[in-house]
Amino acid sequence: MKLYDYELSGNCYKVRLFLSILGLNFDTKPIDFYPGREHKSKALLSLNPLGQLPIFEDSDATFCGSDVILSYIAENYDKSGFWYPKKQRLSIDNWMRVADEITATASAARLHDTFFYDLDIETARAGAHRLFRILDEHLWFSEKRGDDWLVETPFPTIADISCFPYVALSEEGGISRMDFPAIRRWCDRVKRIDGFITMPGIFPTSKAA
Repeated sequence: MKLYDYELSGNCYKVRLFLSILGLNFDTKPIDFYPGREHKSKALLSLNPLGQLPIFEDSDATFCGSDVILSYIAENYDKSGFWYPKKQRLSIDNWMRVADEITATASAARLHDTFFYDLDIETARAGAHRLFRILDEHLWFSEKRGDDWLVETPFPTIADISCFPYVALSEEGGISRMDFPAIRRWCDRVKRIDGFITMPGIFPTSKAA
């Protein structure tokens, strides 16, 4: 397995995190996303014509997009069956679409502030706040039912992995989580999953429950 990787990308981190949690060995190919824009090179475009990371290779197959990669890894390498259970796949897939919207808003704000992308920062931040309110309310009601995760399962799924990084990195785009206590508690729960790893901007938490 090989991951075409950029250390500061939350989408690449999703894949690294999930592989670590499953205890899988893989190789990385570092890509100069910024400032080199290597993801737009002819070689990388031949693997992903959209010019985006991550790109994941396994044997002779190539997969593009973090959610596609997470689903593939879960289906083929998760012996527990916990991370992408068949009965909850519709709910998981719906939350992974929410993760795409988080990328389009919170991640976009981070690109503006950290990588100097020219975009409508106020629209990005307003969109992220709207999604965070939805997420925080969902998690609050889940906690009241005794559930810790996005999907009604006693264990985390790839929906949690998919939504987590750009929520946890939101401060880098000027989006505070102070008004979203259920999100903060959920972030701490994700950080306590066995095999959790950090990335720049995402730090470990106490192991205490």
